[in-house]
Parts: sequence; structure tokens; C-alpha cells
Amino acid sequence: MHRVEHVMGFPVSLRIDDEGDFGAAADAVFAWLREVDERFSPFRPDSEVCRLDRGEIAEAEVSPDLAEVLALCEEYRLATGGAFDVRLPGRGLDPCAVVKGWSVQRAAELLSAAGARRFVLNAGGDVVAAGGPWRVGVRHPEHADRLCTVLELTDGAVATSARYERGDHIVDGRTGRPATGLLSLTVVASSLTEADSVATAAFAMGAEGVGWAAARPGCEVFAVDAGRQVLRTAGFPVAGERPTAA
Repeated sequence: MHRVEHVMGFPVSLRIDDEGDFGAAADAVFAWLREVDERFSPFRPDSEVCRLDRGEIAEAEVSPDLAEVLALCEEYRLATGGAFDVRLPGRGLDPCAVVKGWSVQRAAELLSAAGARRFVLNAGGDVVAAGGPWRVGVRHPEHADRLCTVLELTDGAVATSARYERGDHIVDGRTGRPATGLLSLTVVASSLTEADSVATAAFAMGAEGVGWAAARPGCEVFAVDAGRQVLRTAGFPVAGERPTAA
């Protein structure tokens, strides 16, 4: 089966190659993502995130889901020395960089719990896959009609942070200015929670973020820096290549 819906501001596509009826599971996936958008969007005045930001609820009173997201945000803030920060001065609380990957990973887990074994869930270019091998293209950071690499993914996730969709939207929390040093950075990890968060956090760090992300256990990295130099870890699963020892 194949289904596409527009949720959280981007297209989400689901492909399940298993035999059987997975309509109810697909319904649950998209219902969950719509719920996440309603609860955690910084652009909806009635969301839990906005109510927390306005002080209408205390952080100790938030839902377990939001508490988990905020804990992840704090983990990456500390790990990056403040480069990744969802509470930037002059801006409202915006945990979207963690919420997206976290929520889509949860959606993938709903599929697995329903018995799906071979599927791809693509949320605006960030992908969770199971039962591969699947091939996933990484968009060229400067040419929308070109790919800079294609990777092979069996079970895991891939996420890219770049300027091409929303311009200089990733801010280095240490300076308060848009992150520089990288054109794009792609991370492969076992979960999209980690892949997406690490990709955004590393991009916020600039050029030093490539080494930081590569040092994260279980993460493989492909990056294009501001000088258009390609940097990648030995284990990054480029399609058609056999990974070499680090």
C-alpha cells in the first residue's frame, strides 16, 4: 500500500510492501502525526508547547510525551555546548527539531507493532525504513533536481539538515546567528529520533559538527561544507559500496 498526506507542514509518504491489510495501521500513523502537530506545534496558540511557553502550565505539569521531548532537547543542548538550543532569546519555545524525528519514529513503531515488516515512512525527506534494502537519495544542497549521493538502508533511519528548504533557519545558540560552515549534513542512525536530532544539532555547530556527529555511537555522516567539500564517515552506506573499516 502507498499513502501520502500533508502533516506538520510537509508531505509524509508511507509505503508498506507486506501482504495483508494495513489500512488501520496507516490510519493510526497519520492520526498520531496530526495529534503531534496539534499538541507540540509552536505555531498553534492552543498547543501544549505554546501554553508552556506562555507560562500557563509549569514544566513539571507537562505531559509525559512533552517531558520526554524536552529532556532530549536539553541533552543535545548540553552535548553541543549550547549550539543546539530550543529556547533562543527573542524566540518562543520551538522543539520542532526534536519533535519531527521523535514523532515519526513513534509512528514507525506503530507499524511494527501492527505486524508490518517491510516499509518506508518518509517525512519531508527524513526516512525510517524496515525490511530493506531500500535506496534513499540525498538531495544536492544547491541543485534541487540533483542528488549528491544515494544510500542503502535496510533497517534504520536517515535525516538531513540543510539550508535549501527554509534558508538560514538553523541558529547557532552560542552566537544567536544562523549556523555557517555547512551546506548540508546527513546522518544515518538506528532511529529517526537520533538521526534527525543529531543532524540538526551538528548543523548548528557548523564545521565542527561533522566530527561531533561522527563520534556519536551508531551514527554515520555525510556532509557538504561551505567550501563544497564532501566529508563522510567510512561506514556511511553509499549504495553499491562496501563499507571500509574505520
